[in-house]
Formats: sequence, structure tokens, C-alpha cells
Amino acid sequence: MSTTAASVALSTTTASSSTVDTPIGPFTALVAGDGAVLGSGWTADTDELIPQIAPSLRPAEVRVLRDLGPVTEAVHAYHRGELAAIDGIPVRQRSGPFLERAWEVLRGVAPGEPITYTRFAELSGRPDAVRAAAAACAANAAALFVPCHRVRRIGGALGGFRWGLDVKRWLIEHESPRQPGS
Repeated sequence: MSTTAASVALSTTTASSSTVDTPIGPFTALVAGDGAVLGSGWTADTDELIPQIAPSLRPAEVRVLRDLGPVTEAVHAYHRGELAAIDGIPVRQRSGPFLERAWEVLRGVAPGEPITYTRFAELSGRPDAVRAAAAACAANAAALFVPCHRVRRIGGALGGFRWGLDVKRWLIEHESPRQPGS
């Protein structure tokens, strides 16, 4: 099967979605038949997620389920404080080589150790491409599982976040190392 045919085949599949309550609002994940996250974020509206998914991966049909098994459990566990719970969940995103590399890099940024957009550009292999690194965060369809919230501006300012700065702030605080007695 050619790459084009494979892309067409992927775009006509059925995906599943589920929305769960979290301490910062509803969180919806959209997954392929093999369990890979295609899109996710703090919304109850699957229609907000679909435009963020690469056209070659967009499902033709979405069925709503109560539970997505390991993905749902990982979302609950993460919000309970088990920050590594999201690490083993497969994610599928498509774009050019730089964005795909940048998303891989994001999956390696440790919770509680945010990096700057400048450092993110360096780790992604293009140290002079700070704007492109920021664009990789903006184009990330799989929020939480590809933790773009762990990237900040120089000086510690939060920068932007599709799901709002209150959500980004909560995530960063949730992941911050706790001091004894705090």
C-alpha cells in the first residue's frame, strides 16, 4: 500500500472518544482503534479536537464510549498525582519532520522540570527555530500525553496554551516538586 493509500485508509477509520471529569474541568481523548491517542484536551466537545488532528489521521466517524481503558485510567491516575501514568500511552500525530521530532522531545520533558522555548528548540535539533518550537506546541493535538504545557518563556512566563492559562498553571503546579510540609 502506498503512503497516500495508507493515509486515506487511516482517515476513513472509526475512532473512539471519552470525556472524564478532572479537577480542572472535563478532559476528552480521541483514540484510534489500536488505542493511540489522536487528540486530547480539556474540553467536553470532541469537535474541538478533530480540527487539530492531521487530515490523514482524522477519523470519518467517532463513537463515544464511557471508558477508553488504559487511556482513561492514565488520565485519572495523572490527575491523582501519578504523573508518569501518561508516559506509556501511545500517541499518533503527523506533520513534517521538525514537528514530529519536537513532539517526541516533549514526551521526554520530565514533570516538574519545565523548559524554555529556546531550550525546546535546541533539544528539537534547531536551536535558532524558537518560533517553530512554539508552533510545535500550538500544533500539538494530544495535550497532556504530549506535554506542551511543560514549555515556558524565558523568565518563567507561561506563554500560551490552547486550553487556557489557568489549566497550564494548574498542570505546572500539579507537577511541581513538593517541599516537605507543604
